[in-house]
Amino acid sequence: MRDLTEDNVTEAVLAKIDVTDNPRLKQILVSVITHLHAFARDVELTPDELFEAARFLTEVGKISDAKRHEFLLLSDTLGLTILVDAMQNRKPAAATESSVLGPFYRANAPEVENGDLIDRGDTGGDPTVVHGTVKDLDGTAIKGALLDIWQATQQGLYENIDAAQPDMNLRGRLRTDGNGEYKVRTVLPASYPIPDDGPAGQLLSLCNRHNMRPGHIHFIVSADGFKPVTTEVFVEGDDYLDSDAVFGVKESLVAAFVNSDSVEDAAKWGMPTPFHEMRFDFVLEPGEGDARPGFSAGSAGD
Repeated sequence: MRDLTEDNVTEAVLAKIDVTDNPRLKQILVSVITHLHAFARDVELTPDELFEAARFLTEVGKISDAKRHEFLLLSDTLGLTILVDAMQNRKPAAATESSVLGPFYRANAPEVENGDLIDRGDTGGDPTVVHGTVKDLDGTAIKGALLDIWQATQQGLYENIDAAQPDMNLRGRLRTDGNGEYKVRTVLPASYPIPDDGPAGQLLSLCNRHNMRPGHIHFIVSADGFKPVTTEVFVEGDDYLDSDAVFGVKESLVAAFVNSDSVEDAAKWGMPTPFHEMRFDFVLEPGEGDARPGFSAGSAGD
């Protein structure tokens, strides 16, 4: 311990970690220390740069509170959140892929019937019907599957950060019918910015990156005997599909929101004209799982 050099300091620190009782904590710390030291060597990190990193992280902590988790927003914008999500949700090829939860999820959204309107605030958005089927890997429809749905307005605002909207606007929980089908009336989602007034936003700016997310609708889909999936469905043609600030887009989750002025189709769905129609079928894999969401994407700006 008295003759530490750049060549042996990593070994010395790891030796101290070796007595850690918790095996998972030990595994994580060994990897963190090994990679941090390797990183410092790789870039020849200077004392001033180390100090600047400490200052940056301090600012991340200062702006964080119960509603804004800047560390997770930073994780989102660096792609760490979606990486962790992908590793924890490896699925068969046919199953619906997962995506980030985001910070605006609220538990216990109102229960609605198939076909109900979840735009309770007259947001002025383009009328949109969202429908489809929940199936198993063999293509068999799943009766009584639960869909927990939430989204922002066409102005890019979720109701829990917009005092002008009624409580629980654009949120709802509904179950598939006897044919495994679901239907909900809502508004067309739009692209919107994640918060850029903190350190994570400053880093985006330094990297010449924008802070936009493509338009999307969030879903948590679950059913007895199946693993739940937390995911997003994105608007085909959105300008930000290929540059989502939090890396949440997957090709299989992009869907067409088709504009229609058909009076006949509007009557079929109980919609005014014109309206948008989006169909998306969810496929669940068998198993058990906890439908309660964990942290995710940018629990600060997704």
